Amino acid sequence: MIEVTRKDAKEPVENLLRRFNRKVVQAGVISEIKRGRYFASPESKRDRRRQAIKREERRAEKTRKIKLGIR
Repeated sequence: MIEVTRKDAKEPVENLLRRFNRKVVQAGVISEIKRGRYFASPESKRDRRRQAIKREERRAEKTRKIKLGIR
């Protein structure tokens, strides 16, 4: 947990916020959160194959419709 306290009672909030942001960046908190942002749990080989087959079928159907002029 990152804590920042005022140096004195007259310190502006902007300075306090600037020091806090600097400490957060130096601690690497933001980069760690961004790294885990798009984490996807690993899928089984069977699921990946099924999805690939569905993609190929959809693509083939789309090209078939374009060739026939149905689209």
